[in-house]
Amino acid sequence: MLRARLDLMPETAPSLRWHLTIAGHTLQPLVAGALYWEAEDTLLVADLHLEKGAAFAALGMLLPPYDTRSTLSRLGKIIAKVNPSRVVALGDSFHRSECADHLVEDDLAFLLELQNGRDWYWICGNHDPHLPACIGGTVCGTLTMSGVTLRHEPSEDASAPEIVGHLHPVARISRRGTVVRRRCFANDGNRLVMPAFGAYAGGLNVLHEAFQPLFLRHRLEAWMMGRHAVYPVLGSLLLPD
Repeated sequence: MLRARLDLMPETAPSLRWHLTIAGHTLQPLVAGALYWEAEDTLLVADLHLEKGAAFAALGMLLPPYDTRSTLSRLGKIIAKVNPSRVVALGDSFHRSECADHLVEDDLAFLLELQNGRDWYWICGNHDPHLPACIGGTVCGTLTMSGVTLRHEPSEDASAPEIVGHLHPVARISRRGTVVRRRCFANDGNRLVMPAFGAYAGGLNVLHEAFQPLFLRHRLEAWMMGRHAVYPVLGSLLLPD
């Protein structure tokens, strides 16, 4: 059984490579919030929410317009390091479907450059149910790999293994008198909810009622993102907001 490695949460912690398991498959959670499935040579990311700043600006809510480039730059660094043959974006890649048509030229060129030499799949989300051909890649509703379904929102069928996004999980723990709240991968061995990757994406505590139908508390693991590694924490040690 995994134990919380609370002693390894400081910035001085050594670089570690933890692996989580879903439906018998071993995957590596990456500190930036992506998931690498080595056996499939596939990189998974969720909820990029590209152009969220632009979408908010259109509503009169001004945010620095650099979220798209920041998110793509972080993604580019992971791709350069892992060099996967396939990338799957698990929905809400754009904050609005129409935002995909209005990427600035440099950001679009960078996005297409990231796709060179590999397969790229855009799974549609509730924010971006329709995506244009100009962004490259293959648009789909779901994708199944080695018996695991990749989709945006969790399904009602708790028995079928799946990896999803949508809920932006974060975990909260107490360590040495200090409360730590971080984005996390939420996993029970059969269903995995990915953290939001986008620079402007928020987070929802894994103990929120929205997660209750998805996991049995005694099987829940929150893989919290530290500065140098991702650390597994038992569900029994998690705190509500």
